[in-house]
Amino acid sequence: MFSYLQKIGRALMVPVAVLPAAAVLMGIGYWIDPVAWGGNNMLAAFFIKSGAAIIDNMSLLFAVGVAYGMSRDKDGSAALAGLVGFLVVTTLLEPGAVAAIQGIAAEDVSGAFAKINNQFVGILVGVISAELYNRFSDVELPSALTFFSGRRLVPIVTSFVMIIVSFILMYVWPIIFDGLVTFGTSIKDMGPTGAGIYGFFNRMLIPVGLHHALNSVFWFDVAGINDIPNFLGGAQSLEKGTAIEGVTGMYQAGFFPIMMFGLLGAALAFIHTAKPENKAKVTSIMMAAGFASFFTGVTEPIEFSFMFVAPMLYVLHAVLTGISVFLAASMQWIAGFGFSAGLVDLVLSSRNPLAVNWYMLLVQGFAFFGIYYITFRTFILKFDLKTPGREDETADSVPATKVGKATHAEVAIKVLELIGKDNLVNIDNCATRLRLDVKDSALVDTAALKQYVAGVITPSKTTLQVVIGPQVEFVANELKKL
Repeated sequence: MFSYLQKIGRALMVPVAVLPAAAVLMGIGYWIDPVAWGGNNMLAAFFIKSGAAIIDNMSLLFAVGVAYGMSRDKDGSAALAGLVGFLVVTTLLEPGAVAAIQGIAAEDVSGAFAKINNQFVGILVGVISAELYNRFSDVELPSALTFFSGRRLVPIVTSFVMIIVSFILMYVWPIIFDGLVTFGTSIKDMGPTGAGIYGFFNRMLIPVGLHHALNSVFWFDVAGINDIPNFLGGAQSLEKGTAIEGVTGMYQAGFFPIMMFGLLGAALAFIHTAKPENKAKVTSIMMAAGFASFFTGVTEPIEFSFMFVAPMLYVLHAVLTGISVFLAASMQWIAGFGFSAGLVDLVLSSRNPLAVNWYMLLVQGFAFFGIYYITFRTFILKFDLKTPGREDETADSVPATKVGKATHAEVAIKVLELIGKDNLVNIDNCATRLRLDVKDSALVDTAALKQYVAGVITPSKTTLQVVIGPQVEFVANELKKL
């Protein structure tokens, strides 16, 4: 069950990867016309509307993307099945259809069905469609129906299955919806404190890859919060009444000081506390990882360097993240992102009408740089933590590669060599990790593998996660070739 949830988590990265396009388009539009938000400039309106086309259809993108991402061979038929399934479910469960099917007045239909077009339903449809694809894409029908065999069969089967799913959801969805809203509202009603609690658990769930599930509740329209689309919607969100200036974006803003500055302070602490003979190597690693965190908001290369070797520091990191999110929300220092809380997204969101005192996040960031550096350095030295460059030498130590200088093919060769070709069952990846199915994770020389990659996680006996970084897709492709 745990590994299956992780599988859903990495599939979610497929539709989420589209968000940067929306952020760039709308960001450019707001930069061109920061006053009238497209009202005074046709080109600005063109960019803003183009970005809104993506944001307004995130539910559909989730259905298609998750179906594709969870299919065993990443085939377009799975994506088509997700599209068909989503259209069937949302058409049968729109309020007017529910009233007609149940034979009741429109005003008596549960308000939950007015929100049936949401990311939660998109994810559910995507998961079911992927499972149907994995089950029926190899089925061969009798000769008279051969044309509809295999992959062509999947969208047809999906359309019929979704009728059954729609019937079940007709009675179950109001209960699910009320539960999600209650959970989201309980945190939302706590204001900045709730945002801080979310920030803490966002970091704590990263080691097991389940933070995407938590994010969907606060960042998308699962429980009525929808923080990212509402923020990126800018002027349109304000006009619709779905955004509040100084509030919308509070589940995003506090991450900027951490990802752009705080983790850089941690990286500097690692460099300064490394053994003299390891300083050059650690400096090289941390400069590359720090640049990724500052510029794009990709934090895993830094986080996985100390997550398991110094869990005390990682808990401290999660606490400081929660405090940062709380502070930014309390002070109403607001900015948002389409991908992550890096410099690119901060610049793009700065002209968004919902960005409030965003420059103060830079001031907060400098403060957190100092806090991270002092606290991390103190903890490392006081408790003699084995952070990067402080590991104990062993007789069987493997010389580390120069991270960032090895080619994708060289990294793939090492991964395959240390995992074992006969031990490797399936290769997949998310935004920064190789997600591998293996016969026995105990056969993997994880200590040696960690000399070549940012981190290694063994969630179960048959699964392995290898943290590579933003270039993971290229390493995955090379590994598949091998």
